[in-house]
Amino acid sequence: MSRRKTREPKEENVTLGPATREGEQVFGVAHIFASFNDTFIHVTDLSGRETLVRITVLTKEKNCLNSLDVCWGMKVKADRDESSPYAAMLAAQDVSQRCKELGITALHIKLRATGGNKTKTPGPGAQSALRALARSGMKIGRIVFMFYATLD
Repeated sequence: MSRRKTREPKEENVTLGPATREGEQVFGVAHIFASFNDTFIHVTDLSGRETLVRITVLTKEKNCLNSLDVCWGMKVKADRDESSPYAAMLAAQDVSQRCKELGITALHIKLRATGGNKTKTPGPGAQSALRALARSGMKIGRIVFMFYATLD
């Protein structure tokens, strides 16, 4: 009997994010929602369709997805700390680290408050999140304030 030929599995380089050249800026859009109770940082591609990173500043009880205790974005241990600038800074640092892993080097910022018939002023986490993104090495493109007002 002849020996069976075994094929060696080929190693493939798996890269996440868009294909880029060296030194090229790759932009994403960071949607920052800062209310007086919480801060959400959500990074998408330029079209806004594909979510790249989403981090929230929630406590573990609110943020667990299932009974297996799979949690994402947990930054604080108490409900009263969810709106703090420190928690928003930690979330922004995680976002910038994940963006760098995906190859995103620059961000356009869309900053949003609660709006409607509530306050149009962003919460305390907005400024510190924006500052942490800039200090972590991400280039900042445009900053758009999206404060919604009622039409009445």
